[in-house]
Amino acid sequence: FKWRSYQFSLAFIFAIEEINRNTHILPNTSLGFELYNVVNNHLDILQETLLFLIGMRINIPNYTCRRENKPAALLTGTSWETSIQIGRLLNLYKYPQITFGRFDTILSDRGQFSSLYQTAPRDIFLSHGIVILMVHFSWTWVGLVLIDDHNAAEILSNLRGEMDRNRVCVAFVEMIPFNWMNTVFKSRTMHPQILKSSANVVIIYDVTKSLYALIIYISIHSSAWKVWIIKSQWDVTTDVPYFIFDPFHGSLIFAQHHAEISDFRKFIQTYNPSKYPGDHILALLWNTYFNCSFSGPDCKSLVNCLPNASLEMLPGNALEMDMSEESYNVYNSVYAVAHSLHEMTVKQVEIHHHSNGALNTYPWEVHPYLKNIHFKNGAEELMVLDSQRKFDAVYDIFNLWNFPDGLRQKIKVGTFSPNSPPGQELFLSDHMIQWGIRFAEVPRSVCSESCVPGFRKSPQEGKAACCYDCTHCPDNEISNETDMDHCVRCPESQYVNTEQNNCLQKAVTFLSYEDPLGKALTYLALGFSALTAGVLGIFVKYHHTPIVKANNQALSYILLITLIFCFLCPLLFIGHPNTATCILQQYTFAVLFTVAHSTVLAKTVTVVLAFKISMPGRLIRWIMISRATNLIIPVCTLIQLVLCGIWLSTSPPFIDSDAYTE
Repeated sequence: FKWRSYQFSLAFIFAIEEINRNTHILPNTSLGFELYNVVNNHLDILQETLLFLIGMRINIPNYTCRRENKPAALLTGTSWETSIQIGRLLNLYKYPQITFGRFDTILSDRGQFSSLYQTAPRDIFLSHGIVILMVHFSWTWVGLVLIDDHNAAEILSNLRGEMDRNRVCVAFVEMIPFNWMNTVFKSRTMHPQILKSSANVVIIYDVTKSLYALIIYISIHSSAWKVWIIKSQWDVTTDVPYFIFDPFHGSLIFAQHHAEISDFRKFIQTYNPSKYPGDHILALLWNTYFNCSFSGPDCKSLVNCLPNASLEMLPGNALEMDMSEESYNVYNSVYAVAHSLHEMTVKQVEIHHHSNGALNTYPWEVHPYLKNIHFKNGAEELMVLDSQRKFDAVYDIFNLWNFPDGLRQKIKVGTFSPNSPPGQELFLSDHMIQWGIRFAEVPRSVCSESCVPGFRKSPQEGKAACCYDCTHCPDNEISNETDMDHCVRCPESQYVNTEQNNCLQKAVTFLSYEDPLGKALTYLALGFSALTAGVLGIFVKYHHTPIVKANNQALSYILLITLIFCFLCPLLFIGHPNTATCILQQYTFAVLFTVAHSTVLAKTVTVVLAFKISMPGRLIRWIMISRATNLIIPVCTLIQLVLCGIWLSTSPPFIDSDAYTE
């Protein structure tokens, strides 16, 4: 007995009753329904579909015995294979079919299935959401279990692409054959690496009956603690009645987000045999769990039942009181058919194609309305059936709690919204997550431990990119982050610290005023400048005396002032160099020294000419009288300025450093 399938039927009946009470949808018309419990067998599925079309329990192909109460559409279950088998038959008669399982691209092929509609939203971002979860917890080494069906190659390609982009590696890939119903022993011998792998995280994608044996084996061998990432198409909390659930405590489930239908819980709480005597399964449940006994041979009337019994009191949380995602799709499927019939009825009223209030339609006439229908359901969510206009699914993330043993609760811990801005798609309440008993903190799932700063990753030959060794960085190179692929060389102005995880600034050494040599040069420069300034002061004080006048007063002043500045030039070489001092160091001294030399030369020429005055000549007399010897100073200085200008314009000095000398 499948509790999940039973909830589908309850959601179906709940939607029918809610619509029949709604005066705004199909007024004066009540919806009826038929339920078929089909065995998962190709022959039985086709036979039950034919009997549905015929309307009697007699197999008469291409003939219908239905005169009234013709079904407007057929809802089919979560199995894509079942929907395909039924769809190919219904497509021959253009009979509307609505599936409430997951969205499947093969079912959206209008060429093959022009009469088939899917209620579920598009499921194309699930791979991205799972990998974003891996990145959030830094899980880079994960296993993958897939059903080997028509979607396996596409799913595997999407997952590998997302993992490669986010640097997550696949530890192993197990492809479980479709409709594989092996024993526990075979699952142990054929798939040992699922439990033996070093990966602590395993993704079980799209769980179906094919994984029953494997799931049961994992539940028995509770020593194999792992974090299981499960896609919630199969409810492991209720589908296996003898499920030893501890190994799945702490697992994370991705389920398509859907709004809460508040009245559904109340409906289940009041759903009992006295109110629904035609539900034979319900009567059996009351007989089994609430000590009821059948009062007659028809096995319908119950007596001596537990007072106030309800489905909510079933042991072990057997039946979920809130709608599952598939039950929500059932609910929306019924509403889609009802809204389509309502639109078609309104259209018929407008064109006067019906009379006496009777709805006289054929099922294939509903197609245009089903394709274009868009409506808000009881939870005010907008719904469409056209696959071209469908919305992308938003996912709720649940954490499985089964500690203490038997709790079996799914607790919502986060959401994944693919349409949110990058980096904000995942919202997760980490503090609410309970991990497996083996894990005292957030589990780690890596092939190799992280390389700490100072080391770099060295790939292991023949293994995945997540498997590597950690090697020291070469000399003068560092890694200042975890798991760096390459080390970085320090700039010339820096050097590597001992741990090789940081570059330290080299000390800048220059001739400073605090150094002994700098102090000595400063004192010498200032001393000689002061001494020269003293001599200049004496010359100025006694400038009217004959000895000063005889010593060529103007040239002496120029020489002494120039010498003062020459003695101060070493100060330009002391202190932290900059562009200005770098240019002025040699340029200033060269000009001043030229002025000093030209002054001495002018005084020398003057003295020489003075001794030749005993042989008077017109030229010498003119030179002495006009003081032409003083022109030596500006001429020599101008030549020096021109040379310095050419030097500065062609190859000026610049600041440089020696990064290698110890």
